[in-house]
Amino acid sequence: MWQVGETMWGNGGFGAGVEGAAAPVANAMLMRMLDEIDYGVLVIDERGRIQHTNHLARHELASARLVVSRGSALLGTSADHTTQIQQGLDLALRGQRKLVLLEDDEHELSLAFIPLSHPLETESPTVLVLLQRQNTSDNLAVRMFARSKGLSPSEESVMIGLCRGLGVPDIAREHGVAESTVRSQVKSLREKTGCCSIRKLMQRVNSLPPVVPALRIITPVAQNPVHVAHF
Repeated sequence: MWQVGETMWGNGGFGAGVEGAAAPVANAMLMRMLDEIDYGVLVIDERGRIQHTNHLARHELASARLVVSRGSALLGTSADHTTQIQQGLDLALRGQRKLVLLEDDEHELSLAFIPLSHPLETESPTVLVLLQRQNTSDNLAVRMFARSKGLSPSEESVMIGLCRGLGVPDIAREHGVAESTVRSQVKSLREKTGCCSIRKLMQRVNSLPPVVPALRIITPVAQNPVHVAHF
């Protein structure tokens, strides 16, 4: 779960407006809800310190592909990436929204820096950082959709291949079958899902609610004080 501080997002905490023993329950429930979102989420204070992360953000930091946590600060894995992150954070602390695109030879990651409070409204402005969504093929709702439409395992695999941007020849080669077999499965996909084209099917799949897989254990990152982080 998230690291829990005494206050969050300005002068009110997660339990602002909730009295007595109900406040910790409300905090825990909100944190569980945010862990189910397939975006990495971080909250950073005016000193650039990471105050809160959800499990996908912790996973991204622990993987150290393009972003890392050092001394409770959000940094890039290169000096240029760190500069981009700092620019996004500085703008957000001044009340402006900023999209940052990080890339190297193997990975890419987009981050949205969003001010949670205007600097004139509070002495302690905070910034929400949203990491890009997971790939569509990693969205558990895609598999749930396949089950609800009665797709066979092979049809589901073809649909996930299409979500990954593969063409019919690529899917056929990956599955070790003839292209005609994949085309037949694509036709069956359209019929079972009621979509007149693959483009329509992809639009429908991309509009599914983001559902993350069941949480699993990973190594905790530095700013998370708990002994075990969940992912």
